[in-house]
Amino acid sequence: MALYSKQPLSIYNSLSGKKEIFRPISEGNVGMYVCGPTVYSNVHLGNCRTFISFDMIFRYLRHLGYKVRYVRNITDAGHLEDDADQGEDKIAKKARLEQIEPMEVVQKYTVDFHNTMAAFNNLPPSIEPTATGHILEQIEIVKQIIENGFAYQVNGSVYFDVKAFNDSSDYGKLSGRKLEDMIHNTRETSGQGDKRNPQDFALWKKAEATHIMRWPSPWGEGFPGWHLECTAMSTKYLGEQFDIHGGGMDLKFPHHECEIAQAEAFGTKKPVNYWLHANMLTLNGKKMAKSTGNNILPHEMFSGSNPNIDKAFSPSVVRFFMLQAHYRSVLDLSSVALSASEKGFRKLMQAISDTHKLPTTTETTGIDIANWEQRCYDAMNDDFNTPILIATLFEGVKFVQAVSDGTQSITLKDRERLHTVFIHFVFDVLGLSEEIQNQDDQHLSGAMKLLIQLREEARKRKDFSTSDLIRDQLKEAGIELKDGKDGTTYNLS
Repeated sequence: MALYSKQPLSIYNSLSGKKEIFRPISEGNVGMYVCGPTVYSNVHLGNCRTFISFDMIFRYLRHLGYKVRYVRNITDAGHLEDDADQGEDKIAKKARLEQIEPMEVVQKYTVDFHNTMAAFNNLPPSIEPTATGHILEQIEIVKQIIENGFAYQVNGSVYFDVKAFNDSSDYGKLSGRKLEDMIHNTRETSGQGDKRNPQDFALWKKAEATHIMRWPSPWGEGFPGWHLECTAMSTKYLGEQFDIHGGGMDLKFPHHECEIAQAEAFGTKKPVNYWLHANMLTLNGKKMAKSTGNNILPHEMFSGSNPNIDKAFSPSVVRFFMLQAHYRSVLDLSSVALSASEKGFRKLMQAISDTHKLPTTTETTGIDIANWEQRCYDAMNDDFNTPILIATLFEGVKFVQAVSDGTQSITLKDRERLHTVFIHFVFDVLGLSEEIQNQDDQHLSGAMKLLIQLREEARKRKDFSTSDLIRDQLKEAGIELKDGKDGTTYNLS
């Protein structure tokens, strides 16, 4: 029997605004689509948090025994500077400014994105399609939407008719917005151009003479609208109806709202069963923004080269920090919070390392391992509640420390199960990775050996004041000594 049949999963569905029991369309199989990056610049930490969240979800679904097809796109055309279909294509603008080909921009920042995801230990998706690789599919969808009466052509561009769609459906069902309110609150602007209504959005845009990226179409040379690519690629690889669509909270409107409208206008009544949205990341209590300097890139986190943080933090520590908050909650990043996460991460890794060294008993175990394991599942089954999972895992950490201290006991069988649960949830589900010991750690290890030796010599001389001084000052510095029958060890507290 597959694990998912014994572990019912509840997911918060943005479409219904409540948690629902997850029931895939095809038993044992999950189709999941996540909106990927627009590759015109280095991926920023807010995006990274979204992709780490959905990597965790991907990992847990696989852990439960589902066969998951995870599709995450690369936007390499069609994403204009303004969501209202105004401005330049972001990639074409970058290419013009740097005087290089648009595909050079795409290649450079796609490589950066992949390298950053690998640093965070994200698994690659099953399929990673590109917008430019699916122009024909997008054109066919536009033709069908026009034929169905939900789009119109003007001067070489094609726009989605939101009013016509709203007459037979509900534009705004995902974001909770009403079209009447949107119309009422819309100012007349000269930028509306060929649109019948400001709420209409581009399915296909005419390429002006200066526009670099262009393709032939039944309406003339142009390029696809940003929203269209996700509808084309998700339906091609997951079918007209699939299980999960994810992305950042900022994409709920207009991007995901437009995706739903396009898919329904194309002919699918309910394209996605569960909509999931990851929340934003702030820095020092403020929104991240390049213009104010309140911004930080992943590589700056790893090198410590950004003035917003005090020191470098490893990718594993940053990932652990992000997973300590629920994916739907706002998370504020700061040096203080990251340092606290670093200590917690080290404690967790130390406990896992110590598990196999624990002395065993033939009597009883001081903790109900089966109950502890189930509570780990209960946390994840409650809309992927990683902060509760991590708190539960730290109950296991405390137990490991108690067994090490001799105040608790564990049987050999339970010790093996304890270690297995740690491996499953820490490495397989949360996607954390043990860090390779760096040069600083090696220096610390050498210094600690010397201090432990000096303390032991003081104890042999019955110079307990010196012995206690070494122990107490190390404790103040966050290093705890542990005396055992095999000698003295230390942990970073």
